[in-house]
Amino acid sequence: MKRNEIARLLPGVFQRTLEGGPLLALLDVMEALHEPSEASLAELPALFHPLRAPERFVPFLARWVDLGVPVTTGLGRMRELVSAAVELSRWRGTARGLLLFLRTATGREDFVIEEQVPGANGRPRPFHLRVRAPAELAEHRPMVEAIIEREKPAYVTYELLFGQPTPGAS
Repeated sequence: MKRNEIARLLPGVFQRTLEGGPLLALLDVMEALHEPSEASLAELPALFHPLRAPERFVPFLARWVDLGVPVTTGLGRMRELVSAAVELSRWRGTARGLLLFLRTATGREDFVIEEQVPGANGRPRPFHLRVRAPAELAEHRPMVEAIIEREKPAYVTYELLFGQPTPGAS
């Protein structure tokens, strides 16, 4: 608050004595004491924006929007996940949601989900997925597995393969 704004809050008897004197100095001190708080409040919208928030605050934002997956591909990817949290939530439990989460968390588009995986008898295995991931992401296997576990329906089993995707599958 500025000095004149604080002065308007004072009782009338104090307002009449503002011409010079120690009260003006006290109002200057009060104005200076308000400055740090006002500066913080002015920056508040940026604090909650995932792309502009301070680095130390981004993991909190990720937990706040229920993205409890350890992101090993960098802070930028975590920022992108928080930005996409609404869309990810909308498609949770679907192949589309799983692909969106994997692509956002890694920055790679070449994931493939196969839903008609043949079993030993050659017939499709019910409630089973095969996720093909780029070979370069093998070092991030725990993160990819955590994402699959989180995004797939509970009754579905899966296998994760790293390497070249099968052409035409999605």
